[in-house]
Amino acid sequence: MTATQTCPKCGAPIPTGARPGVCPVCSLQGALSFEDAAHATASAETGAVTKPLDQNHGALPRFGDYELLEEIARGGMGVVYKARQISLDRLVAVKMLMFGPLVSKDFIQRFRVEASAAAGLQHPNIVAVHEVGVQQNQHYLVMDFIAGQTLSKLSGGQPLPPRRAAAYVKTIAEAIHFAHEHNVLHRDLKPSNVLIDPIDEPHVADFGLAKRLDVDTELTMSGQMLGSPNYVSPEQASGKRGKVGRYSDVYSLGAILFHLLTGRPPFVAESVNETIQLVLEREPITPRVLVAGLPRDLETICLKCLQKEPARRYATAKALADDLGRFLNDEPIQARRVSRTEKAWRWCRRKPALASALVLVVLLVLVVGIGSPIAAYRINQERREAVAQAYTSDMNLVQQAWEEGNLRRAQALLRAHVPKGDEPDLRGFEWRYLWNLCQDESRFSFTNFAAGATFALSPDGSFVAASGGHEIKLLDLLGLRELDTVVEPNETNRITVLAFSPAATNILATATGNKIKVWNLTTRQFITTLGAHSKDILSLAFSKDGRLLGSAGGAAGDGGENRTIELWDIERQTNLWTRHTPNWPGGVAFTPDGKGLFSGGGESGNPILWDLATGTPSPFPVEHKASVNCFDFLPDDRLPATGGNYSTTIL
Repeated sequence: MTATQTCPKCGAPIPTGARPGVCPVCSLQGALSFEDAAHATASAETGAVTKPLDQNHGALPRFGDYELLEEIARGGMGVVYKARQISLDRLVAVKMLMFGPLVSKDFIQRFRVEASAAAGLQHPNIVAVHEVGVQQNQHYLVMDFIAGQTLSKLSGGQPLPPRRAAAYVKTIAEAIHFAHEHNVLHRDLKPSNVLIDPIDEPHVADFGLAKRLDVDTELTMSGQMLGSPNYVSPEQASGKRGKVGRYSDVYSLGAILFHLLTGRPPFVAESVNETIQLVLEREPITPRVLVAGLPRDLETICLKCLQKEPARRYATAKALADDLGRFLNDEPIQARRVSRTEKAWRWCRRKPALASALVLVVLLVLVVGIGSPIAAYRINQERREAVAQAYTSDMNLVQQAWEEGNLRRAQALLRAHVPKGDEPDLRGFEWRYLWNLCQDESRFSFTNFAAGATFALSPDGSFVAASGGHEIKLLDLLGLRELDTVVEPNETNRITVLAFSPAATNILATATGNKIKVWNLTTRQFITTLGAHSKDILSLAFSKDGRLLGSAGGAAGDGGENRTIELWDIERQTNLWTRHTPNWPGGVAFTPDGKGLFSGGGESGNPILWDLATGTPSPFPVEHKASVNCFDFLPDDRLPATGGNYSTTIL
């Protein structure tokens, strides 16, 4: 009998036939920690940045018959990976429950509902489920892999062309009708649950909140809301399970159409409770108020889906798809616009006490003969409230965009409220305050460090190397994005000095404590570690040709014993000479002719010029009043400039 092999790292048994040296348990743990990898990719569902596997660590993780490639989506219930099915050599999406064996029974049950609901729906515009199972106490299901982006990310908070929006929702409605015909309600339709493939076809995904119409079961307590508050129907928002039906998905389809036409959901508020209150009590803003010039028929279709009473919506998703088809074919639609009288009647039914009071007022006004002006005033007041609500919502979006560093989006929202012609000016203090904030073009936040950051600009000016700890971030100045992270394994000390070689954009020197390392940024690895100073390194500088490196080290108040200037040959990785300096060396710089090296003076204030060939010091010709911490040369490469605590001297 063959002895069972065990993993030397975790002690778990290795199944017969597994790839040599690969433990399934360790591979799964690696697959669930993609966030610690080095390279970032765009998430297919949320638009957030995710990180692929580090190719330097050998074979990709193996999960049963699947080779996990990268994380593509993450939600409240699970995480989705792009994977290759080894037996069939095809790309698929593998969804796993969060927390592995620690997941609750409710999550497992909801996970199986999604698998059961989606597995029975074979439709070209519904993401198909191929397999569901448990591997090493990890629940998973396998779906089609859609190479594209979500409808939410595609719209990007901007209105889409009306006909394109109508075409998307028509296809989605046809897919949902197919699901309804097979006794499945989706209950969580929203732009982020619709994937757009490379040929611009939508696919409905995420049936995690689905309900079978032919089975009377619920996975949540009575009174708890399911779905996203911006897109759920009033009956879902109220938590009344018994009233949820096919017309609830029709409402969500209308909310998606509203978002695509206007760039925002029908109801937006600062909190979930306020949003739910708006869904239950307020009528949605007319889309043409937010986006002028929208086709009236398309607006009518959208508002019919968003009716509070289910009976006033389209009876089926198929009826909605048919009316959108009539609009796209320039045929008369069957939906009719809601008159102002009907709107007023519905409002009165929702607020009977207030309606009764208004009726008395109207009767009194009619008695005195001024009914018409009052009615006109009321209509204008409602329109002003709608415009004011849109303005308030946009100001909240401006604040959010500014906090995210998206100045272009914030400025566009602010410019949209600059009045044109005789339009009323709604701008107040908040608009001017936000406008001033958004003029700071430097607000592009790349990354945050736990401590103060050290920077160095590449010789060609295209990117910056920055460090606030033991890792180096490479930041693209043109694309305003983080390029990569360079880190030495097992290094925990903080990098304090960075310096680029003027002769090569990919050569970078760093100082960590009293050690110097030279990096090749092309390979993301350090070339060499140079001999150490006796004290912490304060400054680094390359010669103009990049062959030599000057370093200064020491500490204030040590009596001068450990204050040194060192000269290094990069190619030979050797120390050419080391000299003690009486001054605290706050900075170093090579002379343009390549024959000398300046070092700063910390206590006496006078810099020193060192001869590169002999290491002989020469005093600076002009005495300084305080410490000198930096050097540079004028454009003609002849006159040096020195910077100190109290003054700057140019010679």
